[in-house]
Amino acid sequence: MMALTKKRKEAEEKFNAEQHYSLAEASKIVKDITSTNFDSTVDLAIRLGVDPRKANQMVRGTVSLPHGTGKDVKVLVLCTPDKEAEAQEAGADFVGLDEFITKIKGGWTDVDVIITMPSVMGKVGALGRILGPRGLMPNPKTGTVTMNIGQAVTDVKAGKIDFKVDKYGIVHAAIGKASFESEKLAENASELISTILKMKPSSAKGTYMQSVTLSSTMSPGVKVDTKSLTA
Repeated sequence: MMALTKKRKEAEEKFNAEQHYSLAEASKIVKDITSTNFDSTVDLAIRLGVDPRKANQMVRGTVSLPHGTGKDVKVLVLCTPDKEAEAQEAGADFVGLDEFITKIKGGWTDVDVIITMPSVMGKVGALGRILGPRGLMPNPKTGTVTMNIGQAVTDVKAGKIDFKVDKYGIVHAAIGKASFESEKLAENASELISTILKMKPSSAKGTYMQSVTLSSTMSPGVKVDTKSLTA
């Protein structure tokens, strides 16, 4: 624990924790202060001026990050036999239906994304209590309930992510790895931010994008200047 504290202190000496930086500057700083012995995930935390308890202020959607997430995303496709080949050719890691529904009921959830088709949602819907809390429940709004199975798998593998504001009004999303070039991290972050800006609910009052923080696994957060994002 002492070594971790020392690393944290060294990291905080490399930038001003109270200063707000441009997205490009913040991306460079996060790379500079990351000292883990593995390829850390870089996260973006965006606090929005919305009330998620109100249905007309829920901010949720998907975005395709131009440089992907750097993560090997495990995809399960729950589909009828006629769609299995399409899913497999697109790169799905697991393909099937009843046998995987049985596995999930038994507690197996070793995947990152589940894609399915409208005709089997009756079966998949029964898994809501298991998949919902883990953020794995397929949803038409995020493109994971579709007849175009192959394209959905391709999009997810290429870096399409879904995001949703939590009960505190914050969107958390992984936008890359510390090994990415800082320019690529900034471009991924910018793509997510611009998507969220376009989704501002008409009923939201006051400042919409209240704060933006960039960080990596176990690193301090670097504040981003929101005025430079909305200008």
